[in-house]
Amino acid sequence: MMHPIIVSQTTHPAGESKIALATPPEPELVIDTPGGRYRASFDDRTPVSALGPLVFFAQYLQACGQFEALCRNAPLVYRSPNAPAARDVVGTVVLGILAGHWSYAHLSALRFDEVAPGLLGLGVICSEDSVRRGLRRVDPIEGAQWLRGHLRQSWWEFLSTPWILDVDTTIKPLYGRQEGAAVGYNPQKPGRPSHALHTYWISALRLCLDVETHPGNHSAAGYGLDGLWTLIDELPKERRPHLVRGDCAYGHEACLLAAEKRGQAYLFKLRRSKGVIGLIRQMERARETRWQDAGQGWVGTEGSLRLQGWSLARRVVILRRRLSQSRSPRARRQTAKQAANLWTHAGLEIAAGEVIDYEYQVLVTNLRYGVESLAPLYRARGDAENPFDELKNQWGWGGFTTQRLATSQQAARLIALVYNWWTLYNRLLTPGRHHEAITSRPRLLGGVAKQSDHAGQKRLAVRLLHADAPELKPRISLKSAVEKRR
Repeated sequence: MMHPIIVSQTTHPAGESKIALATPPEPELVIDTPGGRYRASFDDRTPVSALGPLVFFAQYLQACGQFEALCRNAPLVYRSPNAPAARDVVGTVVLGILAGHWSYAHLSALRFDEVAPGLLGLGVICSEDSVRRGLRRVDPIEGAQWLRGHLRQSWWEFLSTPWILDVDTTIKPLYGRQEGAAVGYNPQKPGRPSHALHTYWISALRLCLDVETHPGNHSAAGYGLDGLWTLIDELPKERRPHLVRGDCAYGHEACLLAAEKRGQAYLFKLRRSKGVIGLIRQMERARETRWQDAGQGWVGTEGSLRLQGWSLARRVVILRRRLSQSRSPRARRQTAKQAANLWTHAGLEIAAGEVIDYEYQVLVTNLRYGVESLAPLYRARGDAENPFDELKNQWGWGGFTTQRLATSQQAARLIALVYNWWTLYNRLLTPGRHHEAITSRPRLLGGVAKQSDHAGQKRLAVRLLHADAPELKPRISLKSAVEKRR
């Protein structure tokens, strides 16, 4: 007679595997799918991250040292022993911005990522309330010095060659009772309270020099001039911009006079005021006017103009283009109506059925360049609109709003700083070309990572989930080797 074999339910005696006893494995679920039957289970024990390629960007931050300096200099002091560390608060915001979040509530999506926080040296991922309260504790003056200083470090070395400063304003619609939520100029949502973000750029690189958050009824260019001239005055003369460029909001006496007192070159557009209309009429009537080719269907000529309120006459460039060559039919209709009003106000009679076939632009400048150079130089300013769209819709400028205006200001500068870091990192991998976050984030952060610890070493198995992975792997490996040697 055979004795039954008694099999223990556990391979090891109780107590040797405390982790296994504390977290028993999840039961398998039998799932039928169109692709067949699968056995699935939940795994809460293996450290994984949906931001696997973040490890390579973390190496970039470690090499340049800017993230360490940002956390070390944060003016965030807690007295309670139960309060989060300043590094964890700042790092949580940075990680959320990198992940594409635009609201404090979205930070909760990072709470159970056990890999990404360690890559930035964070102890824990802070809750949204801890982050919001932490930024609110920062003194506005100390916070401005802190973030402006780190923004300065991100672009300082690029000012050694001639560069162009683009200045512009964008509107951030608000949907609550935030401080500074005022009704002002808002072309997309008229009547909606908003904030106005006055921003300064390095044109060709699309790097943000600084951003100032103002109430929505302070969208006029004059409210941002103090920040503009403070920024320029703090720069040594050899690093000041070769040119300051802006739209018609900056073509007024206060801005022009401030630039001339500093010996700063400028190129601004003028509004279609009565004096500007009179100059256009004079140029059109004069037979000796010579129109030069200015590219893309534009022709131009130059003259001198002293508007009412100006302290002196200034050089202006008049550009015109046939409406039939305008790209947008809607723009052609609108400009035709404006042109008809222009000539009516100028005192010229328009015959019945006559078509006004020109659109006009008038620029004011103290540069000595010819018309053929100034026209394309101003047209290149249109690229400044693209970073606005990117930062508002892809990086969080449209969100991260709190009740206090000062906290919204700090969030805007922090987003601009992370945007600068990411832009430079992306250009290291793809030189000579700017990729917006909507394409660069899936390319460079789209992947998973599995962490394992053995013999005191942390290992990450990273898998890129983008079609460009075969091309990106050699570039990332080469960049990592170079930064390691540094």
